[in-house]
Amino acid sequence: MQQQHSLEKETCNEEKPKMKTKPCIIDSLLDLHVNQRLISEEDVIRDMEGAIFAGYDTTAHAISWTLYFLGRFHEIQEKVYLELQEIFKNDMNSDDDITIDDLTKMTYLECVIKESMRIYPPAPFIARKNPSKMKIGNYVLSANSTLVISIYGIHHNPSVYENPEVFDPDRFLPENYKNLHPYAFLAFSAGPRNCPGNKLAMIKMKMVLANVLRNFKVYSLDPQDKIVTSWDIMLTPTSGIRMCVEKRCMF
Repeated sequence: MQQQHSLEKETCNEEKPKMKTKPCIIDSLLDLHVNQRLISEEDVIRDMEGAIFAGYDTTAHAISWTLYFLGRFHEIQEKVYLELQEIFKNDMNSDDDITIDDLTKMTYLECVIKESMRIYPPAPFIARKNPSKMKIGNYVLSANSTLVISIYGIHHNPSVYENPEVFDPDRFLPENYKNLHPYAFLAFSAGPRNCPGNKLAMIKMKMVLANVLRNFKVYSLDPQDKIVTSWDIMLTPTSGIRMCVEKRCMF
């Protein structure tokens, strides 16, 4: 008995293997500044401000616009609900956490989110600077010119999207999306300077929307031509979005 107790005690004192975790964004930025001397303190502050702003307001606006369109087009809302039913089976009103596996199955909900962000991109334009002289068509741009890219304009261009003012989530089904230009959808920008948090943003939006839609029906109270938007930094409805919700009946 004494020997067994000693073995148990020795086993308990063994160090448990530590899980490897990736550093968070602030640790990575501080490492680049303090240890590697690759960026300045101002760079750290600017990038953290951008991460906080970009990770909050943009997703909040995208969720709001998605709920608005779901509240307008009930047949699309019902299609999303049926997808959620298939994923959660008999646990539609469960308080259990949504898993990553659940999120990967929400393919149609993702199409709805992307189509909402196509029509109302949270950031309607972005700006870039060219480090060297550049020629675009017949125009020559001097180095360090500021180039403003209208994401809203591209998303509503009929040469890029057929019937661009029509809300059609099917555009983003894999068989249809593959026929679009790689830079046709710019809600998260594109290329090496695209949004580093786009995957996290999609996870957050799916989680919020799935939890709302499996418990409530949503109804939009105003037609789209009555929604007035403001082009500040974000594409914002000036008077908000009027909606009502109805608790779903669970049988």
